[in-house]
Amino acid sequence: MTQALPEVPVPAPQITVTPSAVIARLRAAGCVFAEEEAELILSSARSAAEAAGMVERRAAGLPLEHVLGWAEFCGRRMVVEPGVFVPRRRTEFLVERAAHLCPPTNRTPIVIDLCCGSGALGVALAEARGRIDLHAADLDPVAVRCARHNVGAVGGQVYQGDLFRPLPATLRGRVDILLANVPYVPSAEVALLPAEARVHEPRLALDGGADGLDVLRRVAAEAPAWLAPDGHLLFETGEHQVRVAVAIVADAGLVPTVARCAERYATVVTGTRPARRGLSLPGVDAAAAG
Repeated sequence: MTQALPEVPVPAPQITVTPSAVIARLRAAGCVFAEEEAELILSSARSAAEAAGMVERRAAGLPLEHVLGWAEFCGRRMVVEPGVFVPRRRTEFLVERAAHLCPPTNRTPIVIDLCCGSGALGVALAEARGRIDLHAADLDPVAVRCARHNVGAVGGQVYQGDLFRPLPATLRGRVDILLANVPYVPSAEVALLPAEARVHEPRLALDGGADGLDVLRRVAAEAPAWLAPDGHLLFETGEHQVRVAVAIVADAGLVPTVARCAERYATVVTGTRPARRGLSLPGVDAAAAG
C-alpha cells in the first residue's frame, strides 16, 4: 500500500522576488545553502508568482528537488515529483560500479532497475554505458509515473509491482546487471532521519525492516534465477551492515564483493552469479575507491 504523505501548507507568497529577498527568506527558514537554492529556484521559475510559491514551499520544508521538480544525478536532471524518493549523490558510485561491470560493447546488455524510484540509476547507467535494454520496476505508482518519464527518454520500460513480480518472464536467466536500490534503514532508525526524508519521502523507500536488510533478502533469494551466468546484482548498504549483507548474497549462491568510496561515504555490494557451479567464494574486496 502506498504511504499517504502529508501535504505541505503553502502560505500566500509574502516576499518580493529578488535574489536578496529570496536568500533572506530561505536563510530564515534554516536553509544552509540559501544562496545556491535561491539561484536554482529563480532560474527554474517561469514567473515571479511561481518563484514566490516555490520559495514558500521550500521554506515550509519541502525538499529542494521536489520544489524544482528535478534532481541532478550523474550529471543529468531526473524528474522527481513530491512524494518520490530523491536519488542520493552517493549512489552515483553504484552506477559507476555497474558501468564497470557491464559486458563488452559488442552486444546490448540487459539491465533491471528494481525499487527504481524515479528511475535515476537505470537512466544514468544507460547514459554511461550507451545502449542498454533497460527494465525498471517499483511498487509506488507515483514513482512509476516519474520513472516512465525518465526511463522512457532512454528507451526503457517501466513496470508497477512488487520487486520481480511485474517483470517479463522472458528476462529470467538473461540479466547482465541487476540494480537494486533497496531500502536499508532499520525500522527503529527511520525516526532519526532528517525531516526532508522522514516526512516527504515514502517510508517504503526507506524502511528496510528490523535490521534494514529485509528487502535485500527477498531480492537476493530470487536474483540467481534472473541473472545470466556472470551477471551481477549490485546494491548499496550501510557500512555496519556489510557483514550480514555479504552473508545474504553468499547464501543465495552469488559471489560477493564489496567496494567503498570514502569520498561519498558509499558502500556497494556486488553479487555475481558464477558461470560454473561449485565456484568457491573469494574473500571480500574492501579496497576503497575515490
